[in-house]
Amino acid sequence: MPPVRHTPAMHTSNFLHRGHRFPAEIISHCVWLYFRFALSFRDVEELMPSRAVLLTYETVREWCLKFGQTYANGLRRKSLRPGDRWHLDEVFLKINGRHHYLWRAVDQDGDPLDILVQSRRDKKAAKKFFRKLLKGLRFVPRVIITDKLKSYGAAKAEVMPSVEHLRQKYQNNRAENSHQSTRLREKVMRRFKSAGHAQRFLSAFGPISSHFRVGRHLYSAIGYRVVMKARFAVWNDVIGIPLAI
Repeated sequence: MPPVRHTPAMHTSNFLHRGHRFPAEIISHCVWLYFRFALSFRDVEELMPSRAVLLTYETVREWCLKFGQTYANGLRRKSLRPGDRWHLDEVFLKINGRHHYLWRAVDQDGDPLDILVQSRRDKKAAKKFFRKLLKGLRFVPRVIITDKLKSYGAAKAEVMPSVEHLRQKYQNNRAENSHQSTRLREKVMRRFKSAGHAQRFLSAFGPISSHFRVGRHLYSAIGYRVVMKARFAVWNDVIGIPLAI
């Protein structure tokens, strides 16, 4: 029998999923189901027996905690450089009876840039979010678009003084609309349990869900299949599984 040739994807898969009883295909499929669709851990548990896979929702939860952010980081590294028009917005989250604020940034195409859960929405909180964006993206935008919260202007004057700042009414609808998927998941999860829980989930949820949400209405049937095949090829590369031909 000829020796098996290990591709880089196979080595990546072996490294990421070493020590697990289930293969990488099953682990990554469960993680994909949870972050891509509005499903609970128990929902994923109930779906897997159709593939002759018996596991518990706790197993699904552990996989999502361990691999979700890793997969999301891999998608970020392989994604194209985002646009230079950043739309920023903040929305409140009620966690354990206290108000927190989810700060979110997307580019002009609606692709998520980053999120940050904080307990305040003052100048200090805005500066912290700006610095997180700049550190992660490593470039300064041409323009930022926000609502009329004064904290944005005060923070921008110190962190990004040369960047154009727009805040006219309706210009920031793109950022405001990006919160809809978060609200849906928040409802399915019966609210986030803590600020850390919200931060962990949304940091992985954004890149994974948006990677597969390509705007079906923008493509013909053939074009849509081509785009989705390319998206799954990137996903398989990230999780370390060779794409089946």
